Amino acid sequence: MFFQLFWTYLKIGTFTLGGGYAMLPLIQREVVDRKGWIDEEEFLNMIALAQAAPGLIAVNSAIFIGWRVGGRKGVCGAVLGAVLPSFLIILAIAMLFAEWKEQPAVEAVFKGVRPAVVALIAAPLVKMARTATKDKGHNAIFLLVSLAAALLIWLGHVNPVWVILATIVITLIGVRLKTKN
Repeated sequence: MFFQLFWTYLKIGTFTLGGGYAMLPLIQREVVDRKGWIDEEEFLNMIALAQAAPGLIAVNSAIFIGWRVGGRKGVCGAVLGAVLPSFLIILAIAMLFAEWKEQPAVEAVFKGVRPAVVALIAAPLVKMARTATKDKGHNAIFLLVSLAAALLIWLGHVNPVWVILATIVITLIGVRLKTKN
């Protein structure tokens, strides 16, 4: 299992640009759809835990899935596979970038990658919004709250901590009202 997890996360880490959030659709395709190590609901719960825990979401998800599938050895394989490509790529870029950063081709590559990274981050967010609850009315509310939170952070320059705390309070109030009914 160590090598399966290592190889799976190595592939994901090697071919993902944009960080942990951009990895999520590839992780889902591999561990849920192809390998069946966890189901869709457990994947969504894993994302919530990985976001709540301190650290990188890619590493946190590797820890969760590694532990779930292969115990301690699984954690080591998944984390090593997730981190190694980024480490090697960043090391190579750091060695070359100082020399080539002013080249127009290098600038064009970085500008060209940005839209793809945005799409890789947006895709799992939209999918999570659609499958957040079984109730379609709640999904619409979830989508609206997510959009409002994003706009508050982006356009309103509101600290994300306040947005998270507000959504927790709103959710608790909503659950409290629903349980009274």
